[in-house]
Amino acid sequence: MLLETIESPADLRRLDGSQLAQLAAEIREFIVQAVSVTGGHLGSNLGAVELTLAVHRAFNSPRDVILWDTGHQAYAHKIVTGRRAAFATLRQGGGLSGYPSRSESAHDWVENSHASTILSYAHGLAAAIERSSDPDRTVVAVIGDGSLTGGLAYEGLNNLGHSGSRVVVVLNDNGRSYAPTVSRLSESLTRIRLHPGLKSVRSRLEETLRVLPAVGPLAYSSLQGVYSAIREVVEPPAFFESLGVRYVGPVEGHDVLGLEGTLRQAAGFDGPIVIHVLTQKGRGYAPAEDDDEKCLHDAPVFDPAVGPTEAQRAPKGYTQAFNEAMLGIGEEFPQVVALTAAMPGPTGLLPFQARWPDRFFDVGIAEAHAVTSAAGMAMGGLRPIVAVYSTFFSRAFDQANLDVGLHGLPVIFALDRAGITGDNGPSHHGVVDLALSLRIPGLTIFAPSSTQELGIMLRTALDLDGPAAIRYPAGAARVVAPNQIGAGLRARQVAVGAADREVCILAVGKMVEAAEDAAALLALDGITPTVWDVRVVRPLDAEMVTDAARHRLVVTIEDGVREGGAGAFIAQTLATAAVVNRFPAPPVVVLGTPTAYIPHGKTSVIHAQLGLDGPGIAAATLQAIGASETLDAPDPVGTSGPLETAAAATAVAD
Repeated sequence: MLLETIESPADLRRLDGSQLAQLAAEIREFIVQAVSVTGGHLGSNLGAVELTLAVHRAFNSPRDVILWDTGHQAYAHKIVTGRRAAFATLRQGGGLSGYPSRSESAHDWVENSHASTILSYAHGLAAAIERSSDPDRTVVAVIGDGSLTGGLAYEGLNNLGHSGSRVVVVLNDNGRSYAPTVSRLSESLTRIRLHPGLKSVRSRLEETLRVLPAVGPLAYSSLQGVYSAIREVVEPPAFFESLGVRYVGPVEGHDVLGLEGTLRQAAGFDGPIVIHVLTQKGRGYAPAEDDDEKCLHDAPVFDPAVGPTEAQRAPKGYTQAFNEAMLGIGEEFPQVVALTAAMPGPTGLLPFQARWPDRFFDVGIAEAHAVTSAAGMAMGGLRPIVAVYSTFFSRAFDQANLDVGLHGLPVIFALDRAGITGDNGPSHHGVVDLALSLRIPGLTIFAPSSTQELGIMLRTALDLDGPAAIRYPAGAARVVAPNQIGAGLRARQVAVGAADREVCILAVGKMVEAAEDAAALLALDGITPTVWDVRVVRPLDAEMVTDAARHRLVVTIEDGVREGGAGAFIAQTLATAAVVNRFPAPPVVVLGTPTAYIPHGKTSVIHAQLGLDGPGIAAATLQAIGASETLDAPDPVGTSGPLETAAAATAVAD
């Protein structure tokens, strides 16, 4: 196999056209086999194989800087830069990252799994190289798979043109991100440039004019002027060039030698230049090519002979619960609309879109725009629900804070994949949304511990006059008995502790199950803790706060950063309640994720490593009990009542 002889980009330059075609086929087969075992991004990588080979033949990485946006289309890049043998560890704990990684290779510059940033990186790197001792290096920014729908990409493009930076921008136009790309620019480029009738007429007209006696060359030259005029009026290349960025294309993205030649010519241009490359997402693998929704953008473990089954690809757990709840809410509340940022399938909104297409908005990879647009919709009387991954909510924090929160607008944020998400690593762990949400005054924050809770919380949120966020994790979700489901803004007492009130455990969302496991382990040591499902992080339930304050020790658990998160907020509320009610506040042990970039790995393994499973919680509780010399139980009964505690909690929340 040719693939086995490729250890570095230099090995690509000795291959001829037929060998490159063979290598591309082998790389595709290799990627399919690898992802079938580990799961990962599939369609985007299958579409970028020839593009990757052409880029590495035309440029000298790592001396020339090759950047990827988004990083989920860089598997072929990893393979040809010496990491093929390690692909069995892709997205496994301690193994290869699913994105470029600076710690893995000198060929990787940017992790970049949050899209639309690469042109800004390129602008900065080009400025640094221009001022370095080796200014002849080239910066190559591969942007595509929907990344050009993000506003930051246009900010970077504007500054590239303004500064005249020497950057080659490779626009990998596969017409999609997760779903078909929301981009008038891409649509226009493809429609006008590739319309078969227009191309046929143009070719015939050119050939006729070329052979006209005497006036042929002049007429042909005039025709080119007409084409230029038309382009300036109706074609998006005029947009690039008005920013000071040269445009070339479209170019066939699966012709390695042709694309390589174009890239080599572009490298000689003294300024920013866009090479518009047309590729097919999922190319060469029938199950991906036949997937109309997302060309197997991402895939679970699957049988490579047939591809992922419909059951494997269907939403699961909380995402499926959200899917079902949205259909019921859509029927009941005609003013409800749904927004997402290029993820209608992964967030479970495809059925809602199919049922009410005029009430569904996919804005592309533009989370900030989605939130402010939702604010405008709410101002106009609609009830928008914005569904995004927890990790991408941080991209729209300013808008959530000032455009929604400041105006007290009834926008609901459905934050999927909250907490430790596992295989996609530090950029995808949704561990900061709780801390961020708590910084937005007036935002009600829900955290379901079962699939049934999610639907109830959505309906509760619709009854509110202001904004709300509902955060829920990826993976399997609990289905519980009716008596284990909460209601309204109240917490739910899971277990009543011993009369000595030694320990009270307050668990947020997914951590309720781990808290129950910890309680069972503590019982083996003669400790029977009280356990609460917090349900609503803000405003905190006054009854729960009052009960917790009566215990000798309080332990909080959350699947998010412990600094500034739910536990810290609960501890502050208890301290304030103690001051108001004039009794000693119990010590609070706050358990959560550290403020750190947590590597990829299986979620359950990471939770165990962080002490966020049953044994870890039990051990931390026992350690806290042992470290405390005096655990005199505070007794607020008689000095205050629930109303005073509630007032304190509300004051802190506001």
